[in-house]
Amino acid sequence: MKYHLPVYLHSANYAEEFQETNDYRASFRLNMQCRDAICEAIDAHYKNNRLNEAAAHEVIEQFGYERTMVILANTVHKKDWDGRFSPDNRKWADTIPCPCDMLGERGKRFMVDKVHPGLVDLFITQVRREYNRTVGRQSVKAALKDNCAQTASKPKSHKKKEQSL
Repeated sequence: MKYHLPVYLHSANYAEEFQETNDYRASFRLNMQCRDAICEAIDAHYKNNRLNEAAAHEVIEQFGYERTMVILANTVHKKDWDGRFSPDNRKWADTIPCPCDMLGERGKRFMVDKVHPGLVDLFITQVRREYNRTVGRQSVKAALKDNCAQTASKPKSHKKKEQSL
């Protein structure tokens, strides 16, 4: 996957104070573009009462998992009254850290609200599935590599020492 600019998590005031205004603005613009791309992808890939998984893949490829997931989690948080989001997707949204600018009323501008919430819920499920399929698999491989390296570098313990403790 190509490199994606990380989501800027701090406020505009913080960015100004620490001379990171360009990073803040770039992230802000990408958040807005990602929101719009999600709406467009759902619209383009919803046919015959079915949302094609190409919708999620298209947005992830363009904006990466982090930004896509932040925008989706923000949408679920802002629509906490809406029962059309599944309990699993609500729990998932609670695990995603959102930027300071998405807290409170300001976050409404990053909300996916031009498509039906049921379709957004399907899209979230697709993004989560894609994430688990690709990133989860990489994590397992990395964990296995780390485990093999640690096992090879560990000195072998003796049972007598373990028993005396």
